Amino acid sequence: MRKALRWLLALTVLIGTLGTATAATAAEPGATGTDSTTDIKERLLSIPGMSLVEEKPYTGYRFFVLNYTQPVDHRNPAKGTFQQRITVLHKDVSRPTVFFTSGYNVSTTPRRSEPTQIVDGNQVSLEYRFFTPSRPAPADWTKLDIWQAASDQHRVFKALKSVYGENWISTGGSKGGMTATYYERFYPRDMDGVVAYVAPNDVVNKEDSAYDRFFARVGTKECRDRLNAVQREALVRREPLEKKYAAYAEENGLTFKTIGSLDKAYEATVLDYVWGYWQYSLLKDCDQIPADAKNATDDDIWNSVDTISGFSAYADQGLTTYTPYYYQAGTQLGAPTIHFPHIEKSYVRYGYQPPRNFVPRDIPMKFQPSAMRDVDTWVRHNARQMLFVYGQNDPWGAEPFRVGKGAKDSYVMTAPGMNHGANVAGLVPEQKALATARILDWAGVASSAVRSDPQAAKPLATFDAKLDKRDVQREMTLRP
Repeated sequence: MRKALRWLLALTVLIGTLGTATAATAAEPGATGTDSTTDIKERLLSIPGMSLVEEKPYTGYRFFVLNYTQPVDHRNPAKGTFQQRITVLHKDVSRPTVFFTSGYNVSTTPRRSEPTQIVDGNQVSLEYRFFTPSRPAPADWTKLDIWQAASDQHRVFKALKSVYGENWISTGGSKGGMTATYYERFYPRDMDGVVAYVAPNDVVNKEDSAYDRFFARVGTKECRDRLNAVQREALVRREPLEKKYAAYAEENGLTFKTIGSLDKAYEATVLDYVWGYWQYSLLKDCDQIPADAKNATDDDIWNSVDTISGFSAYADQGLTTYTPYYYQAGTQLGAPTIHFPHIEKSYVRYGYQPPRNFVPRDIPMKFQPSAMRDVDTWVRHNARQMLFVYGQNDPWGAEPFRVGKGAKDSYVMTAPGMNHGANVAGLVPEQKALATARILDWAGVASSAVRSDPQAAKPLATFDAKLDKRDVQREMTLRP
């Protein structure tokens, strides 16, 4: 999936919660949470292959940035190793542990995912393989696939389970939600529960009509018309705005070798505009979109597209960090293609471009259509203790995961009016309580009151404005 957008959530959607929580379980000063003789840092560093990058202070926790030695190929460990970066937000070994991944880089700032706040636990966060610095050298790109990444998580879990022996829950948002789901598919005995937020599920890569139906009815007609008009006008005014783009590129040192030309980058950015708006804006934000696109100035059109899509996204400098994502989109994950009925064909030269256009040509790519079908079938029939949360107005939710008759204690819930930042706190009250209760139960910390009445469920840790802050990184790229 190529387009998820302008605001990369480095920890994506899970960082922070929307709403207030109840009283926390107090952490002991220093939060060592170990046996009486061994400090937690010593225990972590006693794990073979684990090394310390740094420790950062945070009240009530210990926070470690670590490297862990992983095989490049889990099927053939003799082929070499690489250092994979992880972080540990340590509270107490007597608490449950949440295993988090964004599916991209790991944040080295202490942050707490929503499930971690709900269960008042520890958090282990893993950087996805091939995102620098967690990239083998030289990079054999054939070893970047969902099974290898799931096997990374499996090894980390096995290594840390001896330290954190209570229940584990895996989680992630967007590509991180996909990652948590794939991990469960390949290693279903590791985790006690899975909370996957806004996880796209592009089962048949060539069949994307669900996205077209989504854009035909999302929000209100007034808002859709505003967005469509600005997008069309940006292509109508291609010549003057591309001159502005060329000056912008020169001023900022942007080049376009990977995508092929400034013209291709310009159109890709413009065609991401409507998708990008709904991914990270709310319906109430539509008053910020030019109401009369035809009579708007060039600067008005430029600024609106740049704010939502970002004109640096498809330059080499914007693509390089996300080469691993685009590679996976073009080999296993799939990439949506949508149509633009409000724009005359004469104005669209390339359409939604495939992931191949965003990966350097010296990296071979071949799509594997069976990968997502396998995961989707497994989830429908074998999901156990899995929760999928989506946002009503998020384009990535147009093709969601679903659970079938074979699934047990698994749920798909949608937060009304929410976008790609949807979470448990944004669900309707009854579902919010049920989801919270199931997470607490899977983590092994549900009270008897919650077990008898899910509506009594609330997060165990108090909201922390810094620790639960959503880590939004303005990277102007459309991807999940």
